[in-house]
Amino acid sequence: MLKIIAAVLLILSSVPAKAQLYAAKSHSVAMGHHHLNVEDVEENLAFFTALGGEKIDFAHYQIVRFPNVLVFLRAGKPTAESSGSVVHHFGLHVKDLSSVLARLRAANMSIVSKEFIGDKLEVDDQGIAYNPAMDARLAFARAPNGTWIELYEKKDLNRPVENHHIHFYEPEFEAMKTWYVTMLGAKPGQRGGMEAADLGGVNLTFSPEEKQAPTKGRALDHIGFEVDNLEEFCRELKSKGVKFDRPYEELPELGVAIAFFTDPWGTNVELTEGLDRL
Repeated sequence: MLKIIAAVLLILSSVPAKAQLYAAKSHSVAMGHHHLNVEDVEENLAFFTALGGEKIDFAHYQIVRFPNVLVFLRAGKPTAESSGSVVHHFGLHVKDLSSVLARLRAANMSIVSKEFIGDKLEVDDQGIAYNPAMDARLAFARAPNGTWIELYEKKDLNRPVENHHIHFYEPEFEAMKTWYVTMLGAKPGQRGGMEAADLGGVNLTFSPEEKQAPTKGRALDHIGFEVDNLEEFCRELKSKGVKFDRPYEELPELGVAIAFFTDPWGTNVELTEGLDRL
């Protein structure tokens, strides 16, 4: 883990500001990263770069950067897909959905809109559906490692792609929303009629489903948030009853601090401080 963080820090220090993470200074908690387990690193790199991400090479680690989120690709066989876990998928906004899907097809990647939403919405031959609740076109793709990605078209986007949401599935979805509002300071609201809450650079969406499996070990192993003043924040979380799997730890040689916990529904969560300053 330390080597991965070091790789990210060294790489991001040389990139322009437009590629940096969402600034956490005005948001005590902001989106940071997704950490994936992948058997074939190159195949998954091809998928995420086809989505519009920027490939980063460093030592034995591969990272794909999108505006407001980093995607870590860790070599290793996942125990199962993201589907079936409490974090079913994450979502991106794209400016031109048709061109993104064309790139995925050219790379022989899986577009799974019909399999997932074909019983709810009409899906065309491109794999695109129109969601009237969002007034937007959308599609679903599945990364080679089994991570599901929702793609929402946003024509007025000022860049080709950016991070959008994390979708949690849980019977106690309302309690889960309240927990993230209370613990992480997310702003409560709704998204297209679904329960939701906003943090810097990401929307958290909560849907009622039967009990799902924990994320650890699966295709999407954990999600990460960037936190300003992480040590104090961890003390606050601990006082509220959060038990840390890996307590707050400073890595002064890297200029970063980290901590891990598992939410009450099985989501593996990493907190970091320092990535947004680079």
